[in-house]
Amino acid sequence: MPRTQPIDTAPMDGRKVRVVWTDMDGQENESIGQYRSLEKMRGTGGDWDDSDAGWWVFVDGSTQKKISPHAWIGGGDDDEEN
Repeated sequence: MPRTQPIDTAPMDGRKVRVVWTDMDGQENESIGQYRSLEKMRGTGGDWDDSDAGWWVFVDGSTQKKISPHAWIGGGDDDEEN
């Protein structure tokens, strides 16, 4: 069964995981998120700086937002095999 875990234990290797974050209105949200390192972003081209590294989610079909999640949800099929 999935369980909430501290965000500092989440995989930061580019895998997409379910993250839990609070928006500016105080609403807690659950989204599929991905940690993006500065090195990987620079590899795609564009003008990235240190402030761009971090957790990103899609808030709709074409809009991405950088967030500060406080937890992630693990315990899926991959976790249960270990």
